Amino acid sequence: MNRFVVLGCSLAALFSSCSINKLVINKVSDALTGSGSNAVFLGDTDPQLVGDALPFAIKMYETLLDKNPDHPGLILTTGSLFVMYANAYVQGPADMLPPGSYAEKLAALERAKKLYLRGAAILERGIVNKYPGLLAPFTAGGETGNFDISAELAAVNKEDVPLFYWYAAGNLSAYALNPFDIGLGMRIPLLGAMMERAYELDPDFNSGVLDDFFLLFYASLPEGMGGSREKAEIHYRRALEKSGGRSAGPYVSYARAVAVPAQDYQGFKENLEAALAVDPGSDPSNTLVNIISQRKAKYLLEKAGEFFAEFGDPDDAWDEDNYE
Repeated sequence: MNRFVVLGCSLAALFSSCSINKLVINKVSDALTGSGSNAVFLGDTDPQLVGDALPFAIKMYETLLDKNPDHPGLILTTGSLFVMYANAYVQGPADMLPPGSYAEKLAALERAKKLYLRGAAILERGIVNKYPGLLAPFTAGGETGNFDISAELAAVNKEDVPLFYWYAAGNLSAYALNPFDIGLGMRIPLLGAMMERAYELDPDFNSGVLDDFFLLFYASLPEGMGGSREKAEIHYRRALEKSGGRSAGPYVSYARAVAVPAQDYQGFKENLEAALAVDPGSDPSNTLVNIISQRKAKYLLEKAGEFFAEFGDPDDAWDEDNYE
């Protein structure tokens, strides 16, 4: 009889220990993904410091996610960090490599695409957990042509806007690096519908970041896939209004996605100079993004000759000394 008592006590201790471990992991997960948890990165003034720290942070979050795979905060944070890192520290530097570094650039852009998709796959888990039918055509290999997602989108809540934003950003950034990827191309209508719903729910999310998204979305796609210069212009103006002049991003997005294809050098120059005039610390939650955007602005101005056949008057050339 004593043996059964001992065994029963041992099992009780084991299950109690498992419960405690789960509780601790949940508490840690909540603490590391709570409100303002990204401020330690996005509010920093040293991009190199953040870039050096992000790989470790991503792997730490991945380790926690392995132990707590359905934690919404961990899913959002881990997935979004992959997308952020791919954009700011892999694709961004690769885009600025000199023409002679073609092989290096190609390898870096391929790595960026894999990181975008890796982040998107994590974020997809969060969407499927809450709305199993929304991504059914892609997760279950179904047909996409006649699939109606209106009911699923109607059930989406405002709290899901960040999840949708980062999921769409990861997939579309990967697609932009390889427009011949048919699988990603087939997702564009769904991603567009998801982001339209996100915009309905929270049009002012993160001081106009959704407008910056749609500026790039409508400007980059051909008309046959939903592109629209008119809509891009509308969201550009809204992004500037909502950011209150504290974000360099919309100016850089417009210069790259609208002014260059239109061969509008004056608009290109004016927007990039406006981006450089933004005080990076005017929005503490966006400091790092502003600094990185301003680096892009300087690079684009320096390389304007590669994007435009004509610059206009030589006296109108950009003076880097004014923005040191």
